Amino acid sequence: MSPTAAHAAPLTDRPVETTRSWKLPIGYGVFTLVALVLFGLLHRPGSTTFRLANAGDFFQLPDVPLAVGATGTIVIVLLALGTAYAVWVVSRNGRVPLWVTSVFAILFVVGFLTWAAAGATIPLPGLLVGALGLSVPLVFGALGGVISERVGVVNIAIEGQFLGGAFVSAMIGSLTGSAWVGLVGAIIAGVLVSFVLAAFSIKYLVDQVIVGVVINAFISGLTGFLYSQVLSPAEQTLNVGIRFPTLPIPLLHQIPVIGPVFFEQNVIVYLAYIAVAVVTFALFKTRWGLRLRAVGEHPQAADTVGINVSRTRFWNVSLAGAVAGLGGAYFTLGSVGPFAKDMTAGAGYIALAAVIFGRWDPIRATLAALLFGFASNLQNVLGSINSPVPSEFLLMLPYVVTIFAVAGLVGQSRGPAASGKPYIKS
Repeated sequence: MSPTAAHAAPLTDRPVETTRSWKLPIGYGVFTLVALVLFGLLHRPGSTTFRLANAGDFFQLPDVPLAVGATGTIVIVLLALGTAYAVWVVSRNGRVPLWVTSVFAILFVVGFLTWAAAGATIPLPGLLVGALGLSVPLVFGALGGVISERVGVVNIAIEGQFLGGAFVSAMIGSLTGSAWVGLVGAIIAGVLVSFVLAAFSIKYLVDQVIVGVVINAFISGLTGFLYSQVLSPAEQTLNVGIRFPTLPIPLLHQIPVIGPVFFEQNVIVYLAYIAVAVVTFALFKTRWGLRLRAVGEHPQAADTVGINVSRTRFWNVSLAGAVAGLGGAYFTLGSVGPFAKDMTAGAGYIALAAVIFGRWDPIRATLAALLFGFASNLQNVLGSINSPVPSEFLLMLPYVVTIFAVAGLVGQSRGPAASGKPYIKS
């Protein structure tokens, strides 16, 4: 084993926290009570039909009708059992498995959809396609946040990197007529924004959170000004709305339910799949990842074995900005086309929440981003079927899920030990 590996490897093996955390059982209990109120006390008659297939699938799956009353009762019982199991595990100083939380969430969602859409039909493929579309920029932002925080810099500036990537990709794509050139421009824009974060937080030791917030405000104001003064007067030239076409993967896109969701997308979505796999592998299986994690956990030890802490942080924060810039490009090149003022609508902060909820792990952060994307799209679907759920609640649903996820369901989590702390070489 090399000296670098010998000294840096133990840095990631910090002692496991033994204090019991009742956050997860309490979160389970809150959602069980919500289910009891909605599905029990506020019971609605009728049934909800879930459409599982599209016309072009290999074979047609039958629609699935679910009786609101029976489904609600079953869901309440299963959620109560899940809550009791979580209490039992935590009382024995154990840790509730991730799959239990996943099943718990799916059961609640099925019960809620059945209750909210009573008497209507929900096209499940369409619901999931919309959820994935809203999740893609969050996935890129979460991956950028994981990289940055793992190396020791809190990336509050994801929102600014999103906006910069969206603005530059729309303008350059319109000027050149090429979505690919626009995509490169988005990457460069994300890197430039991250340069500012890296310079102030690493070289000048300014508080990373303050720098990130200032960057977000600055980029929001700058892109808003340029949009009104430059793009709007010349929309036919500078803001045409170039987009990547949909590229269905032969055969795979005809698989019922999952085919249209995962294999009938544009290039940026496919790049998100690749990015998740590459970042996960590189972070935990390569020398680059070992050095990055060493700097984020114990920069003094990393410096001792010859790792240049400042340079490692600077370039990896820049890499994180490039990844987040791809997420910004999705807002324009992969979705609506033209740039609009503040079109990211705070998605960078939700991506940062996904990093925390995912415990600074690329796979978990991606799953969290998918959860938040699903919550965002749920308001659109329920609104389209005239659900009795108040529209104000639907609008705040993604943020409610974010708050519960970070504050209630994440349990005890610790970020990288040196995240947010400037390193001064002694």
